[in-house]
Amino acid sequence: MSSPSSSYYFVIVGHSDQVVYEIELGGGSSGQTTTDNRHLNQFIAHAALDLVDEAMWRNTTTYLKQVDKFNEWIVSAYVTAGGLRFLFLYEHLPRSGEDGLKNFLTEVYETYVKLLLNPFYVPDTPIRSAAFDKKIQTIARKWNL
Repeated sequence: MSSPSSSYYFVIVGHSDQVVYEIELGGGSSGQTTTDNRHLNQFIAHAALDLVDEAMWRNTTTYLKQVDKFNEWIVSAYVTAGGLRFLFLYEHLPRSGEDGLKNFLTEVYETYVKLLLNPFYVPDTPIRSAAFDKKIQTIARKWNL
């Protein structure tokens, strides 16, 4: 059963395996544990990229569901038409279930496409926008993440 303090980690990985955007969602502890978790999350996400690439060629859908598991962390992925990888790490499936996770990733992709329409944003560069952060957090709350 998912605890209320469950935390999630979401990352967008670009074409050259560089991090375009990352955020921790949900409750969690603060301080040193958060820093340690961020480094562990980055390691798990990077390690899962090869499995995402393999799954991408076996599936015709953009949402790849669970692609990897490391200890208690599960990695689900969404691959855009342009080849970006959206990775979502979690210990327990969110309260909204598999459909909620898929809907979250789909809405984040729509938000990313709107960002691409901005002539001042250069694709595959890190996203450093408070408005984008807020939108991702709003989508996460909508889908109970």
